[in-house]
Amino acid sequence: MNSELQYEIEQFFYRKSALCDAQSWDEYIDLFTEDSEFHLPQWDSEHVYTTDPKKGMSLIYYANRGGLEDRVFRIRTGKAASTIPMPRTLHMVSNIQLEAVEGGDLSVSLNWLTLYHRLQISEQFFGRADYRLRKVNGQWKIARKFTVLLNDTINSVLDFYHL
Repeated sequence: MNSELQYEIEQFFYRKSALCDAQSWDEYIDLFTEDSEFHLPQWDSEHVYTTDPKKGMSLIYYANRGGLEDRVFRIRTGKAASTIPMPRTLHMVSNIQLEAVEGGDLSVSLNWLTLYHRLQISEQFFGRADYRLRKVNGQWKIARKFTVLLNDTINSVLDFYHL
């Protein structure tokens, strides 16, 4: 990978983080392809998590972008009591590594940390994520997001905007 591509992908993930923190949901969702898969597996044991959402439990699984769109719809219409009030979030990413895969796609792995504050309580979630990025009309889009939550003791709400 060259340094220009590395910089471009880093900026993509910084923008994704900023859009989520700003709750700019339309722009955030637009970062995903229509067929994008979003998977947050559940831990089976201390060091083993599920890898197939059709065979094991998942904390979050959307087979395509429609799952995210539905979740945002519920947030906007007030039909998700767990999001009233919405938390304030701060997303950080690090250790962004790229690898070219077939068809011009990129495999990207990174570490992430999300700090959040809601109802006078501040907490954090952190983990690792693997993405598949695809160029669509000259723009990088997320075709797959597989993220592992490393601190999986969930004391409050866990939703896509925490990851």
